[in-house]
Amino acid sequence: MTIKEVLQRLQEGNKRFVQDKLDGKLQNSTRRKALTSGQEPYAIILSCADSRVIPELAFDTGLGELFVVRVAGNVANSSSIASIEYAVANLNTPVIVVLGHENCGAVTAALSGGDNGYNLNHLLSHITPAVSASGADSSVNEVVKENALLSAAELINRSAIIRNAAEAGQLEIVSGYYNLESGKVDMLAA
Repeated sequence: MTIKEVLQRLQEGNKRFVQDKLDGKLQNSTRRKALTSGQEPYAIILSCADSRVIPELAFDTGLGELFVVRVAGNVANSSSIASIEYAVANLNTPVIVVLGHENCGAVTAALSGGDNGYNLNHLLSHITPAVSASGADSSVNEVVKENALLSAAELINRSAIIRNAAEAGQLEIVSGYYNLESGKVDMLAA
C-alpha cells in the first residue's frame, strides 16, 4: 500500500469504529496461522497506554495490520523510538501515527507538576516541552495535541533511521487526537 492508501485505510477504519460498524476481519485462527511466518504491518501507532484508547479497535484492524507501541503520554522516549525504528527498518512500515487522546492522565500529571517519583517524573519530563509550548492557560487537551505533534518531531530529531526513511519518501509521520466519547480520531496539522 502507498502512504496515501494507508492513511485512507486508517480513516475508513476509524469511521467504521465511530459508527459501530466494525468489520472484525483478520481476527481468527486462519489469520493467526498466516502470521506465524512473519508480519507486515502497514502502520505504526505510538499511543498512550490508557485503557480507553485501543488503536486496533479505533482503526478497525485485525491481527498483523498495526505495529502498536504504547506508553503513557505517547512519549517518544528511547524505548518507544527503538521499537518504532525496528518496524521502520525491518518491516518497512510506511506510516507512523502519534496518537494523543482527550483528557490524558499523563498530560494532566505533567500540568499539575510535583514529585511523582523517579520513574514517572522521568516520563513526564518528555511532556514538559508541550506544556511550555502550549502556554500557562492551556487546557489539558490543547497540551495533548501539542504533545502529539512534538512527539512526532522527536521521532525525526532523535532517530537517523526514521529521519532517513522520511527524507527518502518511504515514511510519513502524522499526529492524531482520539476523542474519548465518539471514538473519532482527528488528524492534526503540524
